[in-house]
Amino acid sequence: MKKFFALVAVATLSLGAVSCGEKAETVETEAVVDSAAAVVDSAAVVVDSAAAVVDSAAAVVDSAAVAVEEAPAQ
Repeated sequence: MKKFFALVAVATLSLGAVSCGEKAETVETEAVVDSAAAVVDSAAVVVDSAAAVVDSAAAVVDSAAVAVEEAPAQ
């Protein structure tokens, strides 16, 4: 009977260790996902900034085109 209880105790501890390992892996996965989301958000900020620069350049080109059209012909 002692051997049976020892076997049950070992099996219980083994299953407990396996379930704890899975939880740690889930936490690591969530950390990786959060980190990836932060990188994507940072990239979105860079893209928005680049879009603002492009818009500004387009306004300069449009302004130059208007100036050329209004210039007197020689």
